[in-house]
Amino acid sequence: MHRRRWFAWMAAIGWLIMTPASGLGSGFGLFEAGARGVALGSAVVARADDLSAIFFNPAGLVQLPGFRVMGGFSFLMPHAEIITHVGVDATTPMEGWLSIAPHFFTSYQLSDRVWLGMGLNSPFGLGVRYENSWPGNANVINASLKTLNLNPTVAVKITDYLSAGGGFDLMYFNFNETRMLPLPFLGAQKFHVAVDTWGEGCNFGLHLKPRDDISLGISYRSQVRQSVAGPAYFKPYDLLDARLSSSIILPDSIFSGIMVRPLEKLSVEVGAFWTHWSLYRDLDFKFENALGVLSEGKNWHNTWRGQVGVEYRALPWLDLRAGYALENEPMPDRSADYTVPTTDFRHTFSLGAGFHWQAMTLDLTYAMAYMPSHTVDNSLDTGVLPSTFQGRFSHDVVCTLGYKF
Repeated sequence: MHRRRWFAWMAAIGWLIMTPASGLGSGFGLFEAGARGVALGSAVVARADDLSAIFFNPAGLVQLPGFRVMGGFSFLMPHAEIITHVGVDATTPMEGWLSIAPHFFTSYQLSDRVWLGMGLNSPFGLGVRYENSWPGNANVINASLKTLNLNPTVAVKITDYLSAGGGFDLMYFNFNETRMLPLPFLGAQKFHVAVDTWGEGCNFGLHLKPRDDISLGISYRSQVRQSVAGPAYFKPYDLLDARLSSSIILPDSIFSGIMVRPLEKLSVEVGAFWTHWSLYRDLDFKFENALGVLSEGKNWHNTWRGQVGVEYRALPWLDLRAGYALENEPMPDRSADYTVPTTDFRHTFSLGAGFHWQAMTLDLTYAMAYMPSHTVDNSLDTGVLPSTFQGRFSHDVVCTLGYKF
């Protein structure tokens, strides 16, 4: 009972300290659903044999007997520099901050054929901050996007080899932005908006394990439409203060993978993710004042991510893990902005270890996402100058604690 009460307190703390995260997926997607999954490059759709299956492939819950809990945090540290090429080149660093993304999962075996689960994690997030007077301040000074997704789940063992699972997503969404708006006659106005809302979606998956040394998995996470409204503030001309509304569709995704076990202690999974970023076509701010509608075309394109993850049971109490992922970015140059500094491809390298003590597990991971330098000189987005995006790294330290009752 004391352990359950402790875990409930940890979940509450996770909600309170959630901060904007710039993570290890394209655009502003996050795949931080547990230290083991991050260490394996998110190649855990066919494995699906820990509680992060609630996010990656809920059908895998049938591999987890009894009652289990798992939770922890990802600590993300992004870095980037923007060189603007207007007159004398100016280099502006993206001011670094430590972002924290929580993840908590639990499952219970209801019968020989049915499992129940509950998940809590952050599937989308971003956080950028620049100096107030930097050359690109008409595009953004600071921006943050935070999500927290509650995901009740059911999994069913159809046969000894095939299982299916699905769940409902209830997603909290929070968006903040500050920028300078150049307005006719009034001059530059500092604009700030802070809005939040809730959206709904679903997810489901299939898991096939014909033999102990091979398994396959595929899952789908639906799009979630978020319609937000809230106050918008202007300085120095605060007579423009008004209510603002907007909407965004957070994209759906398809996850897939195949796992093989060439040796008893060694497993390898390869997989691919597809994300429907082309849903992000426009960002419209509708003001209830004389400004009307401020519209910016995004026109993102869909992305593919390929990954491989290797796990080796070095000792009865120690697992060693490594992963690599390659993913294209969704932003075309003609709508590039400084909120998500653009590049061509994202490389993610990860290492981790899992420790076992009787019914308890502790997983620790370090991952680094590297994005090559990229120059944009034809963006149509407001306030974006000819620029080079360089020094793009994201460091991720993940800690997850689990317990089997």
